Amino acid sequence: MLEQEKSNKKYYIMIAVAVVAALIWSMSVIEVKPLSKEGIVIAKNIFRGIFHPSMDFLFNFTRQGVPFLLLETIAIAVLGTLFGSILALPLAFLSATNIVPRPIAVVMRFINMAIRTVPPFVYGLMFIRVTGPGASAGVLTLAVVSIGMIAKMFTETIEDLDQGIIESMEASGASLFQKIRFGVIPQLKADFLSLLLYRFDMNLRDATILGLVGAGGIGAPLIFAMNSYRWNQVGAILIGLFLLIFVVEAISSRIRRYLLHGK
Repeated sequence: MLEQEKSNKKYYIMIAVAVVAALIWSMSVIEVKPLSKEGIVIAKNIFRGIFHPSMDFLFNFTRQGVPFLLLETIAIAVLGTLFGSILALPLAFLSATNIVPRPIAVVMRFINMAIRTVPPFVYGLMFIRVTGPGASAGVLTLAVVSIGMIAKMFTETIEDLDQGIIESMEASGASLFQKIRFGVIPQLKADFLSLLLYRFDMNLRDATILGLVGAGGIGAPLIFAMNSYRWNQVGAILIGLFLLIFVVEAISSRIRRYLLHGK
C-alpha cells in the first residue's frame, strides 16, 4: 500500500514538473507587451459601449436588426448540421471496423481525418469564392466541418454497441444494409440524436465566427461594428448572442437528458 502511494506521488510530481516546464517554455516564447495610453483609452471606450448597448439596434425587427441576424444564424446552423449529418452517416458506418472489413474502415477514417484537418475559416474562405458572401457559404462550410466530427463520434458510438446482435445477424446471413437497419440503428438512435444536438450547439457558435469572413449570420455586422468603433452596437449583438446561446443550451440539454435517460 505504501509503495503504491509513493508511486502515485512520484507520478503526480512528474506531471506537475511537466506542466511547470511547459508554462515556463510558453512564457519564454510569447512576447508580452505592456498597454499603451491609447490602448487603455480604447479599452475604456470598448467597455463603456458594451455596457451601454444600443437598444434601437437590439429591438430593430428589420433585416438589419439583431433579431433577424440571430434568426439567420440559427438557420445557417440548422441547415449545416442537417446536411453534415446526412453526409456523415454513411461515412461513419464505412469507418466502423465491426461493420465493414478493416481495410475499408482504414481508408474511410483517413478521408474523415483529412476533412477534419482543414480549419473552418479555410472552408469558409473557399466557399465564399464559390457562392459569394452570404448565408450559402456559411451553410456549406458548417456542413463540411460537421461531417468530420459527426462521422468520428458516430463511428466511436457504433463500435461500442452490443456485438451479440450483429454476430447473430451475421450468423443468420443478414446483409450489410440489414445489419445497419435492424441491428445498429435501433440501438444507437438516442445517441445519434444527442450527438447531433451537441454538434448543433457548436455550429451555432461557429456560424457567428464564420460571419466574420462574410459567410452570413450575425458575425459580419459584428466585425463591421467593431471596425467602425460602434461599441454600443457590439454590446447589443453580444446581448443577443448571449440570450440565444442560453436558450438553445437550455433546450438542447433537456432534449439530450430525455433522449438518454427518458426524463
